[in-house]
Amino acid sequence: MASLELKQVVKDFGAVRVIHGVDLEVRNGEFVVFVGPSGCGKSTLLRMICGLEDTSSGDIVIDGQRVNDVRAADRELAMVFQSYALYPHMTVRQNMAFGLENIGTPKADIDKRVNEAAKLLRLDTLLQRKPTQLSGGQRQRVAIGRSIVREPKIFLFDEPLSNLDAELRVSMRGEISALHRRLKATSIYVTHDQVEAMTMADKIVVLRAGRIEQVGAPLDLYNRPANQFVAGFIGSPQMNFVAVTAAADGAVTPAFGGALVVPGTRAVSAGTALTLGVRPEHLSLQAQPGALALPITVLQVEQLGGLSLVYGSLPGGETRVTLHSAGQVQTAVGDTLTAYASADTCHLFAADEAARSLRIAP
Repeated sequence: MASLELKQVVKDFGAVRVIHGVDLEVRNGEFVVFVGPSGCGKSTLLRMICGLEDTSSGDIVIDGQRVNDVRAADRELAMVFQSYALYPHMTVRQNMAFGLENIGTPKADIDKRVNEAAKLLRLDTLLQRKPTQLSGGQRQRVAIGRSIVREPKIFLFDEPLSNLDAELRVSMRGEISALHRRLKATSIYVTHDQVEAMTMADKIVVLRAGRIEQVGAPLDLYNRPANQFVAGFIGSPQMNFVAVTAAADGAVTPAFGGALVVPGTRAVSAGTALTLGVRPEHLSLQAQPGALALPITVLQVEQLGGLSLVYGSLPGGETRVTLHSAGQVQTAVGDTLTAYASADTCHLFAADEAARSLRIAP
C-alpha cells in the first residue's frame, strides 16, 4: 500500500479553473472519502490522481515519488467506476483476469490471484457467468475484484454505488468497508452521499467549487464543522439554520423572540447578524431550562415507526425547520408545536460570505 500527497494541485479547463490549489495528505492504509455536491471537483481530483487527467500545476506524490509525468497505467493504482465497465462478452473470470493478461502476467499467477479475489468477494461460484447473468451488487463486486487482482498501491472508487438500489447500497457499503479492513489498503472514495461518507471513512474531505472546506474524521466534522456549508452538508436530515442577532449580554436573539447563550463561541459585537445552527435530532419537544423555544407551524409529517420527521416553518414562513424525534409524534399539517434548542448542542456561524464557525475548538 502507499501514501499520497497533493501539493497545490490546480486544474484548468481552458479559462475555467475547476480545482483551486488543493493540498491533502493521505496516510498509508487510510480510507479517505471525497464528498461534496455535484460539480465540486471530486471526480476531477480523483482522475488527476489516477492519471486520466493532467494537472495544470502542483504535484501529485505517491510514496514520495512525484507522478505527474507518469502514465496512468504505470502508477500502480486501480479505479472502480460507477458504471462497472465490465466486458459483456466475457465471463467473470475473464473480466477479472483481463488486465493481468494485458501486462503479460504468467497464467499460474493470474489463476491464483483471480481465485483468491473471487473467494474474498464470494464470487467463486459465479466465475463462469457473464455480467448480464449477475445482479447489480454482484457486478460491482466483479469490478472491485478486477482491481484487487492487480494488487495496486491505492484503490480509487468513483461513486461505485450510484447505480444500485437503496438496499443494495447499504449492503455494499458494509462489504467495501469490511474489504478495506481485511486488505488494509489505502483507498480514496468519491461520493455525493454524505451518509456513505460518514459510515465508511477514516477521514472525510469536504469539497465545494474545487476547494477543500474541511478535512477530518466523520464525528469531528459532525461535531465541529468549520463553516455553515460543512454543517449543512454533513448530517441527515440537514442542520437547521436560524437568523439571529448578537445581544449585549452575550446571548443571541431570533426575530420571533427569546434568547440563547451558546457556550464556547467567540465573542462578537452586539447587533452583529449571525446564524444559529441546530441539528434536527437535537431539537426536543420537551421544555428544557435555558433552551430556545422555536414555535413551528407543521408543514409535513413523516411517521417512520420508531421515529418521526416533522417539517415546519418559523413565524414569517421563510425559515424552514426539520425536527427528528424518537417515537411517533402526534401532530398534523397546520398544527403549531414548540421545539426546544438546547445551548450545548447549537452552533453559531458568521453571517458573512465565509460563514465560518464561531465555536472555539476544544
